[in-house]
Amino acid sequence: MIHEKPLHAQRATVWCGFWAGGVIGPYFFENEAGNAVTVNGVRYRNMIMEFLWPQLDGMDMEDMWFQQDVTTCHTVRKTAELLREKFPGRVIFI
Repeated sequence: MIHEKPLHAQRATVWCGFWAGGVIGPYFFENEAGNAVTVNGVRYRNMIMEFLWPQLDGMDMEDMWFQQDVTTCHTVRKTAELLREKFPGRVIFI
């Protein structure tokens, strides 16, 4: 009898945004083969520009704040600058 078992457990790397009007997402971080990938600064900024920004088009963002944790991909200078452009004075890192 042969019993095959994967070397690593399946995983998902996903981002979602929550706001008073609902949920934005989910967005799955995957490679071309559909496998989950680790989020780094480049992948995170690509998600923001290619997925999040289009979702926010047409929304009233005057009272909207952006909050996230202090994971490295969230706090690198390029990412922080990108978020502060869209949410001037309304970015929270916890």
